[in-house]
Amino acid sequence: MMDRLVLVVLIVFSSSGFAQIKELPDFTELVGKQGAAVVNISTIQVQNKSGNRTLPGMPNIPEDSPFFEFFRRYMPPNDIPGELLPDNTPKEFESKSLGSGFIISADGHILTNAHVVDSADEITIKLTDKREFYAKVVGVDRKTDIALLKIEANNLPQVSPGDPNKLRVGEWVVAIGSPFGFENSVTAGIVSAKGRSLAQENYVPFIQTDVAINPGNSGGPLFNMKGEVVGINSQIYSRTGGFMGLSFAIPIDVAMDISNQLRVNGKVSRGKIGVVIQEVTKELAESFGLIRATGALVTLIQKGGPAEKAGLQVKDIILKFDGKIIYTSSDLPRIVGAVKPGSRVNAQVWRDGHSKEIVIAVEEIISEENAVNRNSKKSKTTVYNRIGLALRELTPDQKKQLEVSSGFLVEDMQSGVASRAGMRLGDLILGINNQDAPNVDQFNQLLKKIEKGRNIALLVRRGEMTTFITMKLTDSDNK
Repeated sequence: MMDRLVLVVLIVFSSSGFAQIKELPDFTELVGKQGAAVVNISTIQVQNKSGNRTLPGMPNIPEDSPFFEFFRRYMPPNDIPGELLPDNTPKEFESKSLGSGFIISADGHILTNAHVVDSADEITIKLTDKREFYAKVVGVDRKTDIALLKIEANNLPQVSPGDPNKLRVGEWVVAIGSPFGFENSVTAGIVSAKGRSLAQENYVPFIQTDVAINPGNSGGPLFNMKGEVVGINSQIYSRTGGFMGLSFAIPIDVAMDISNQLRVNGKVSRGKIGVVIQEVTKELAESFGLIRATGALVTLIQKGGPAEKAGLQVKDIILKFDGKIIYTSSDLPRIVGAVKPGSRVNAQVWRDGHSKEIVIAVEEIISEENAVNRNSKKSKTTVYNRIGLALRELTPDQKKQLEVSSGFLVEDMQSGVASRAGMRLGDLILGINNQDAPNVDQFNQLLKKIEKGRNIALLVRRGEMTTFITMKLTDSDNK
């Protein structure tokens, strides 16, 4: 039987009722004009056998990534990480990774994701005309996963930033990047949602799309149909390690603000008001006399902080901040963080059944990274504990800056239970299983006493967020 060619035609009905044939969008002109500004990024990281945290020879995939197990199963045995490497593996080797980026200025400034270049010893930028350049890191902001790079070149093609606020759910968008190293690959889809909040990501209102994004696409641009960049492709949601139709991009206005601060100041300043908040449910809204479940409910106020000085109270519901509506509690950290420290900002709060205006003087967040100067060299004899963490105790001045009485900074990590549970470099550990540990040695001794198969809960501070991170000790965890 001969094969039959089936032609699918999209038919829509106009307002007059007559059927019309509607063509699908053509992306060729967009790709032809914008593709030259998209770059391939390759990095080299020299790693110790005992400290390996990524998959060598593949895109930069940390062990807590959903892609980790997928590639672990299908890579040659000599390429799997950490304790699974054969004993004859050299103590030091080069780990290579791939990613994408795009040029934002003709003099060679490039935007990408922070995780693409994190811990890289060498960064190479490859243009579509096959030219290659070594890049230096101007600055990195891990809270938004933005990195700004610079290459020594002029008259380069550059992208035009668009306005992600004008994006409409359902409109077409296009991604260009290097999935699995296949340079300048083009994928397309639609905007699925806007303003998405993801777990442990407090400062980015993600654009959700169904554009096919895979390892190597990270850091690449997301274009609207005008050929303007509206986002940076950053994350996917996956249960299998493969693309499942859920991709997330950082809005370009957020990225450009971060890049401008990195270029001018070398760091990013964020505001804080010193509150702990929770979501306003329908039941809570009714009990507080609110018509809609909106805003951020204040559950704790930092002593001596901006909120207390301004007269904010526990049980207040913040409805607006700096003129912006707080639809959900996750909106507040992002909006406050975007305010320049030192600014006096109006906040609309709901108290005792009435709306009230309060003026708050926003202060600057002192990040754990800045407080402990993580750029200083680590000890040559780094000691990792049972869960794969190298910890550093805080000095009295650092405790004062961070407003804590005790805590240990995560200075380095191995592959292991802690990385799988979501721990990050720069996290501040405040306690374990509701216990305080006065020093690192005692903390590590507590870990050693816990039986395999038992769950542990670490109280972790990350930025302004304090949360418990749980993990289960297994046979493979170091003793």
